[in-house]
Amino acid sequence: MEEMEEELKCPVCGSFYREPIILPCSHNICQACARNILVQTPESESPQSRRASGSGVSDYDYLDLDKMSLYSEADSGYGSYGGFASAPTTPCQKSPNGVRVFPPAMPPPATHLSPALAPVPRNSCITCPQCHRSLILDDRGLRGFPKNRVLEGVIDRYQQSKAAALKCQLCEKAPKEATVMCEQCDVFYCDPCRLRCHPPRGPLAKHRLVPPAQGRVSRRLSPRKVSTCTDHELENHSMYCVQCKMPVCYQCLEEGKHSSHEVKALGAMWKLHKSQLSQALNGLSDRAKEAKEFLVQLRNMVQQIQENSVEFEACLVAQCDALIDALNRRKAQLLARVNKEHEHKLKVVRDQISHCTVKLRQTTGLMEYCLEVIKENDPSGFLQISDALIRRVHLTEDQWGKGTLTPRMTTDFDLSLDNSPLLQSIHQLDFVQMKTSSPVPATPILQLEECCTHNNSATLSWKQPPLSTVPADGYILELDDGNGGQFREVYVGKETMCTVDGLHFNSTYNARIKAFNKTGVSQYSKTLVLQTSEDTDSEEQTVPFPVSSERLPLRRMSPFSSTLNLQPSFPRRSYFDFRPSPHQLSLHSSLQSLNAPVAWFAFDPGSAHSDIIFSNDNLTVTCSSYDDRVVLGKTGFSKGVHYWELTVDRYDNHPDPAFGVARIDVMKDVMLGKDDKAWAMYVDNNRSWFMHNNSHTNRTEGGITKGATIGILLDLNRKTLTFFINDEQQGPIAFENVEGLFFPAVSLNRNVQVTLHTGLPVPDCYSSRASIA
Repeated sequence: MEEMEEELKCPVCGSFYREPIILPCSHNICQACARNILVQTPESESPQSRRASGSGVSDYDYLDLDKMSLYSEADSGYGSYGGFASAPTTPCQKSPNGVRVFPPAMPPPATHLSPALAPVPRNSCITCPQCHRSLILDDRGLRGFPKNRVLEGVIDRYQQSKAAALKCQLCEKAPKEATVMCEQCDVFYCDPCRLRCHPPRGPLAKHRLVPPAQGRVSRRLSPRKVSTCTDHELENHSMYCVQCKMPVCYQCLEEGKHSSHEVKALGAMWKLHKSQLSQALNGLSDRAKEAKEFLVQLRNMVQQIQENSVEFEACLVAQCDALIDALNRRKAQLLARVNKEHEHKLKVVRDQISHCTVKLRQTTGLMEYCLEVIKENDPSGFLQISDALIRRVHLTEDQWGKGTLTPRMTTDFDLSLDNSPLLQSIHQLDFVQMKTSSPVPATPILQLEECCTHNNSATLSWKQPPLSTVPADGYILELDDGNGGQFREVYVGKETMCTVDGLHFNSTYNARIKAFNKTGVSQYSKTLVLQTSEDTDSEEQTVPFPVSSERLPLRRMSPFSSTLNLQPSFPRRSYFDFRPSPHQLSLHSSLQSLNAPVAWFAFDPGSAHSDIIFSNDNLTVTCSSYDDRVVLGKTGFSKGVHYWELTVDRYDNHPDPAFGVARIDVMKDVMLGKDDKAWAMYVDNNRSWFMHNNSHTNRTEGGITKGATIGILLDLNRKTLTFFINDEQQGPIAFENVEGLFFPAVSLNRNVQVTLHTGLPVPDCYSSRASIA
C-alpha cells in the first residue's frame, strides 16, 4: 500500500485529502484547497455577461464544446473554458507535488463559516491543478461539487493500517508524537501545539480530549457519512443518471434537470461498475506482471552486460597486448639491424684510421730524414743518395693522392623506416560486426505507375519484392544534382512514397533507392530518370515510366496535397532540406512540420583531400601529412539552426587545427579560411583567431588540449556563425551575413585527430539569448 500513497494526496497542499470534492474533469481536490485557488474573473469576461450582451461566439463558448467535461453548461451551470482574463497577470506557483496552481487574486474575506458554507465571490472560477481546465462557479459555489466519500474511506483505511505512532498534525517542521486528540476538532495534538492552538478556555473548554489510540478507534468506529445530492442537500442519492453519469436523488427525477433522462437503480449500477473496474484491473494486473518480469529481465541484462564487458575488455586488452608484443619484436629486429650497421661503419672507419696513422708515421719519418740530409755540407755524399730520396718522396706523395684521404664510410645511416601503412592501419583499427542475426533486405522495386513529376517536384514510390522474406527497417532515397554529379540522400525513413520539391526546372535527375535493416543495406535499385518541366506555366503532360532514350518530359499531378514531411529513422542520418545557390546542388525536401530538426552526418571521403585518414564510420579523421588538409561533412545546410561538436582525440606538438564551414569547392590543401570559400576558427594551445579569405581577426585567449570539445553553431535564420570551446562561447559572434549552402569543415595535419558528434540540440545559453532577442 506504500505505492498507493501518492494517489491519496492533494496536488495542491501535498497532504492527504481532507473533505475531497470531485471536479468536472474527474480530478479531486481538498475543499479548503479549492477555495484557496479560486480566482475572481472580471464581470465583462464571464460567459454569462457575454451571452447577455449578445456578442456572438466567445472563447468560453468555443471551449464549452469540450466533450470531456462531465457537466454541460446547460445542465449544471458550469462552463469549461481555456483561460480567464486575470490569468496572464497572476503568477503561477507550484504545489509540494510540483503541480502548477494559481493563487487567489485577493485574500479570502475573514469568516467563521466552514469552507463549504462560506460565500464565494461572484464570477469566481477554479482551475484544476492537474489538467489546468478552468470553469466558472455558479451560485452554489463549491457546494455544487460532489464529495468523494469513497476516497475519504480509502484514506481512513490507509491511515489505520500504518503501524507508526500517531503524529501531531499541526507541527510545522518535524511532527512530534501526538499526546491527545480532540473529538470535536478531529485533530491530533502534541503538548506544545495543544497549549498553543487548543487552550482549555472559552468555547474550546467544552471539547473532549482523548488519548491518540482512543481517537483512532473512535475514528474507525464513526458511522460512514452518507453521500447527499449536490442540488438537494437533504436528499440521499437513490438512482443513477445514465446520460449524465452521476448519482441523483428522487427530487432530481421529479423536478430537476434529470427528469427526462434515463435512470437506473443505484445498487445495480454500483455492482455493474464494480464488475467493469475489476475486469479492467485484471488486464492492468497482467500488464503489471509483465512489467515486473521485464524489470527482472533488465536487471539480469545489467549483470550480463557487466560480465560481458569485463570479458570483452580482457579480450581487447589481450589483442592490443599481442599487437604491442609483435611491434616490440619487430622493434628489436630493426634495432639489431641498426646496431649491425653501426658496428660495420665503426669497423670501416677504425680500419681506415689505423691505416692512415701508420702511413702518416712513415711519411713523417721520411720527411724528417730528408730534412736532416739537406743539412749535410758534403756535396759528393749528398749526390750519392739524392736521386733515391727524390724518388721515394714522389712515390709517397702519389700514395696519398689515390683516395687515401677520402672517408670510406659516410656518417649517415642509409635506412628509412616506412611506418605510414602501419600508422594508417592503427588509426583504422576498429570493431567489426561479429554476429549477423539476419541477412540484408532485398533490393526495393520502383513502382513506375505511381512515379511522376509536376513542375519542379518529383514523386517516387517503391516496394519490397513480393517474395522477399527479410524485413526492411527503412529506405534511403538518393538523387543526383541534375548534372550527372554525385548522388545525395534526400529521404531516409520507413515510408514507401516520397515527394521531393525545389528541383531545378528543365533538368534531368537520376534517382535510386535502397533498403536497410540492422544487418546492413541492400543493393541499389535500377536508376530512374526524372525530367522536370521547362517552366511553371507550361501545359501539363503525363508520361508513364520508364523514360525512353529521348528522355521525354514526365509530368503529372502529385498524389499528395502537399510535400511529405517525414521524421528520420536511420541512425546517424537525417532528412532535411537543401536550399542552395543557383549554381549549387538544388535538392529540397520540406520540413515545415518538424520542430527543431537535428542533422546526423559524417565526414565525406569523396570530397576530402587524399591525405585525410578516416575511421569510426567516417566520424573520426586525422592526416598523414605535416601540412594542413581539409575535409568536409556529407551534408550541406542552407536554412535553419544547426549545431555540431568535435572532440580532440590527439593533439601533439601544438598544431593549429581549424574548424568551421565552407563551400563545396573550397581549397583542400591549405588551412581552412585561407581562401574566400571558408569561414573558420583556428586555434592552438593558448589562443584562437577567426579567419576568412586569409584575414585574421578577433584574437581570443583560451586554446585546446587533448580531450577538448569544439562546438560550431550555424544559425542561418540570423545568418551568423558562432564557436564554442568546452561549452563556453569563444569570443564574439565570429561571422555575420553568411548566406548560401555551407558544409561543415575541418583542416588538420598528422599531429591532430578529431571525432565528429552530430544530432545535437542548440546550446541552452544561445537559445535563451535568441529568445530574448
